[in-house]
Amino acid sequence: MAVKMPERAKPTLASVARQAGVSAPTVSKVVNGREDVAPETRARILAALEQAGYQSPLQRRATAEAGNVVEVVIDVLDSAYMIEVLNGVLQSAAAADVEVLLSVTGPAPSSPRGPERRAQRMMDEGRAGMIVVTSAFSETQLHAFRRRHIPVVVIDPLNPPSADVVSVGATNWAGGKAATEHLLELGHRRIAYIGGIPGAECNQARLHGYMAALMAQDVPVEPQYIISGGKFRRESGITGLKALLQLDQRPTAIFAGSDSIALGVLGEAGRHGIRVPEDISLIGFDGTKQGEESIPALSSVAQPLEEMGRAALRSLLRQARGEVLDSHRVELATQLIVRDSTAPPAGQAKG
Repeated sequence: MAVKMPERAKPTLASVARQAGVSAPTVSKVVNGREDVAPETRARILAALEQAGYQSPLQRRATAEAGNVVEVVIDVLDSAYMIEVLNGVLQSAAAADVEVLLSVTGPAPSSPRGPERRAQRMMDEGRAGMIVVTSAFSETQLHAFRRRHIPVVVIDPLNPPSADVVSVGATNWAGGKAATEHLLELGHRRIAYIGGIPGAECNQARLHGYMAALMAQDVPVEPQYIISGGKFRRESGITGLKALLQLDQRPTAIFAGSDSIALGVLGEAGRHGIRVPEDISLIGFDGTKQGEESIPALSSVAQPLEEMGRAALRSLLRQARGEVLDSHRVELATQLIVRDSTAPPAGQAKG
């Protein structure tokens, strides 16, 4: 004869408060994301909430609705990179019957409290989670979402996120090395690098891959050939090429840290009467449609941008369902694509 065990009583604010040794109103502040609680007290209450399995009414509603709406946060929709990543998110969302809400932040949140308000609103409205394709949210600001147990996935983060933040990216170091090796194989020895945001992890990885390829061939790394553009934008390519043209010994090839930078170089080269690839070879990074359709067609290291978007959504939905991820870092392989913008140095036939 089966014996029915008594059901465990549902945790309440009062029971959690007794366990944490605080008042019920203090527990309520933590549950609702209020900041006026001492860090030590907050940590004790969060531990008690987790142990008790407590969910606020808003959290229960969010759990019931999780998987219906995902928020994607971007700086601005003005690049082929962003469009292709979003295409991947939307394709995966359609297959999973999930709605996508696109939100544009601009260069930074409107106020220091911006992420707190956004996180609270997302919890109140029952969002499944958030995909971040922006530099606007720092590691500290992302804590506002983690504290409310809102799943977050960061695509191509500027800086390495903490171990508990899920991120999706590409093999930037290997891609940078492959781009530079291609130019070396063509016979180039004076190879410049025009990068994007100097401190960005992806930019640093591409730069270090470039340097590793040069050093492996005993080619000196010349500081004057390394240009920081400041952004992954066309204007970085324009200003970068102008700086390189001031050198007594100009490079014969340029590795640009993004396709947008490379397209800026291409346009500025035309204004100076410099032919690509006859006078200077050029290779980008991203593998976007814009680079493929440029004249000449741009050689590039292709990131699987749409797959990065799909992987981000899959990881987010798995978190929303309470699944344990095998890894908090998804890194997809890049691929060298050789088109028309790279050739041996002028006067040198390919061996």
